[in-house]
Amino acid sequence: MKKTTLIFTVFLLILSFTTIQAQAKFDKDKKEIATMLDAFNAAAAQADFKTYFGFFAEESTFIGTDATEVWDKKQFMVWAKPYFDKKSTWNFKSLKRNVYFAKDGKLAWFDELLDTQMKLCRGSGVLEKINGQWKVKQYVLSVTVPNEVVDKIVEIKTPIEDAMIQKLKN
Repeated sequence: MKKTTLIFTVFLLILSFTTIQAQAKFDKDKKEIATMLDAFNAAAAQADFKTYFGFFAEESTFIGTDATEVWDKKQFMVWAKPYFDKKSTWNFKSLKRNVYFAKDGKLAWFDELLDTQMKLCRGSGVLEKINGQWKVKQYVLSVTVPNEVVDKIVEIKTPIEDAMIQKLKN
């Protein structure tokens, strides 16, 4: 009985140590991701085209607030270039961020509330660790809508989006 208890105790200690190591690794990666996302947002605010788009993986997608805005990296670069050239980009500041990891630690996903010129927005995305650096594989920007005003927003957007809905159904 004592031998079984000892073996079980050793097993629990090894399991605890492994879990602590994994958590410590993810804590380090969370800090790296937070630093990267803050620099990503700062590069946009500073209209630093090269740095901003350097955070995207070569095969990546940007999904904007308008239903028509789904671009691969090259398309998004073409769309964004005039804004960066005019130094009239966006300035997003993270207010609250959550980061999650796949078990193997090679993929992460995040969501964050952002203070923007559009008031609160949500940025979310998928990140992949490529050559030791976290890169954006997909970024989704959403405008938040308080529940108290959803009906008003739906009323405003209905004439615009009904045509799009019909087109998508056909």
